[in-house]
Order: sequence, then C-alpha cells, then structure tokens
Amino acid sequence: MAVRDLLPRLDGALSADLRPLVHAARDAAAAENVRLYVVGGAVRDLLLGRPLVDVDIVVEGDAASLARRVAQQTGGRVEAHDRFGTAKVMHNGPVGTGHGQSLDLATARTEKYVRPGALPTVQPGTLAQDLARRDFTINAIALGLTPPNEGVLLDPFAGQKDMAAGLVRVLHDKSFVDDATRIFRSVRYEQRLGFRMEPQTEALARRDIAYLDAISGDRVRNELDLLLREDAPERGLARLAEIGALERVGLPWHDAPWLSRKFAQARRAAPPGALLPEIYLGLLMYTLSPEEASAALRRLNFPRATDQALRDVGPLKATLADLTRPDLQASAVVHMLERFQPAALQTCAFACDNKAARERLRRYLAELRYVKSALDGHDLARLGVKQGPRMGQMLKALRDARLDGEVRSREDEEARVRRWLTQPASEE
Repeated sequence: MAVRDLLPRLDGALSADLRPLVHAARDAAAAENVRLYVVGGAVRDLLLGRPLVDVDIVVEGDAASLARRVAQQTGGRVEAHDRFGTAKVMHNGPVGTGHGQSLDLATARTEKYVRPGALPTVQPGTLAQDLARRDFTINAIALGLTPPNEGVLLDPFAGQKDMAAGLVRVLHDKSFVDDATRIFRSVRYEQRLGFRMEPQTEALARRDIAYLDAISGDRVRNELDLLLREDAPERGLARLAEIGALERVGLPWHDAPWLSRKFAQARRAAPPGALLPEIYLGLLMYTLSPEEASAALRRLNFPRATDQALRDVGPLKATLADLTRPDLQASAVVHMLERFQPAALQTCAFACDNKAARERLRRYLAELRYVKSALDGHDLARLGVKQGPRMGQMLKALRDARLDGEVRSREDEEARVRRWLTQPASEE
C-alpha cells in the first residue's frame, strides 16, 4: 500500500474549516517543542482513500496547554477533560454561516482497566503506549506531524497489512474483556469498510460475549446508535446477532429477511427530518414480544422521549387492525392515534403490510394531526360558552366536525356553537 506524500494528502483531505486548526496545532507544537501525530481512523481512512470524517491528534505533551495556544491563534475556545487528558478546540467558523469546526487533541496515554467493562484509568505516556492501548490494528497507526517524525507513518502492529487483507484484528487476546463494546465496533468496521474479523478475533468476540453484561446501558446504546447511523445497519445487526451479541444486550433479531426489507424501505421513503435510527429501533421493537421489548428498554436506558416512542410501538401495533375498517371517519382515526408518539407512527407506517391501515397512518402524520378548529376558547367565551368541561368538549367536537367535513368555515363553526347553546348539554 503506497504511503508516500501522506502529509500533502492529509492536507488536501481536510475540510476548509479544519485545515487552519490543524496547521495552527502544528505551529504551536513546534513552538512548544512537542511531538504531534494524527492517529487512528483518520490515518486509516487516508490510507484507504476514504473521506475523512474527523481528525484525532495525539500530543506527546500537555494537550490542554497546546489546545489553549491553538485557540489563541485561531480565535477559538477550549473544552478540556483533565481526567482523560483530552481537549477540544472549537471554532465558530465564518460569521453568519452558522457553521463551526472542532479539533480533538489528546495527551498520549496509557490505560488500565480495573475490572471488565469499567472506564479506564489513564496516565500520560508515549505514542507507542498510546497506540498499544487501541482497539484494532487498523486504528493503531500514526502519522507524524512534527519533527523528527514529520511525514513518517508509524505502524507497530502491522495495521497496513490487515487493511490490505481486509481484516479487523484486536491487538491482544484480552481486548474484549477490557472493553466489550469493541465487539460492536469490530462489526461496525466490518460493515463500513467491507472487511471481516480476523478468525482469532472473531473467536475471541464469541468467547467474550458475556462481558457485555458489564457494560452500562448508556454505553451499549451509544454503540448501537453509531451502528444504526451506518449506510445499511441491518447488515451489522445481523452480524451481531450471528455472533450472539445482539441478544446478549436484550435485542433478539427476529425475522431477519423482513427486518432487512423494512430497513431498506425506511431509508428510501422516510420523510425529511425523520430520525432513521429511531425508526430502525422501532422496527426492531415491532418484532419483539411485549416481554422482550420491555426487557430491551430497561437494559438500554433510552432518553425519555425515545423510550416513550419505542414503548408505543407494541400498543400501536395492536391497534392497526382497527385502522382497516372501511367506514372509519377521520375523527375516529385521530382519536385512535393521537396518544402515540410520531416516531412510533412512522415506524408502524413502514412496518404495516395492510394498505388501508398504512395509508391512514400516513394521512394522520401528514395531515390529520394538524387539523384544528377555527374557533378557540376566547371565541367560544364570546359566543356565550362558560369556562369549564363543556367548553373543552365543544372544542373537541368542533375539531371532529372539521375533520369529518361537517363544517368548512369559521361561520359554520359559529353556527354549530349557537345551535349547541340552545340544547341541553346531554343532547349535544
């Protein structure tokens, strides 16, 4: 694999916003006489000719001090995390664009895991020690940015060889014991890069599946979210299911062909602004029994809004048969669906194979949920309706009448209210 002229290639691959930050970091490091390296995914993607998503830089020195110097030079600001020896330089970008950029800097460090699944304790170290703590050989590569290693590719674990062979390989046989989330990451790299776990690495992943039990729900959920943001996450989920990891974190992979088809449909047809990862999760929940869904939600500790949307999928699924009735009025559709979260409704619109139910879900999402009466409480008070339950009932009835085409204008609604006021409440 050709590695000549990597620094010019790196410079050309950086975004216009990020390039000045990297240049400023190199200048600041030279001024402070510290060594600077691009490490991990950016080097990997540069060697593979893939777009650079972000750039992580390791400092053999004080990352926070260097970050402050870069921020001074570029007019940015610094967010430092002393526990992990990391700092982020944030820059707002050109005035009025609404865009910004950030550069991550980290002190070269060693890590020690006091127990499986725990976050590591860290200490400053050398670049060699920093590379040795990483997850896979393809991520344990560095490109020197400053003398004496400027432009030099450092690859102590033969990551280039594994890239050429299309392999994801751990650095040591306790890698998944130290951090079982690496099982998720190994599958994510398989799918993104078109690679395959090296046989011994896959054997270790299968052996160490139980260590996922030691990982918090928040960390598992974060890895799952990253996987769901890949181009075709159903492939990664199926692979995790194959090695036993998905069920281990509470997500049985039922009916893989159906899920794969529905994921693809969701990608093609999701409305603008739809959160595809949430819809993917909803489709997963659609296949689970109530007991399985409840266990998965307890395990993965979703934020409240997402949790509620996913909890709605099961009850909504049970309601779909009622949406197929041919005589169902629009107001009845709204009464049935308005208690459910929009993400759950979008999910079931993709999941449902009955055309009538699917179209009513889509109509509710696109149109019916936004229908309101022309009159509000102030208007009803002006017409003589007293505050209280009767006013709320009238507003709801006016909306129903508009949904069902019984009133079409403000004047129609006022006439209906006047007629109601001449009747006893029990006759409305």
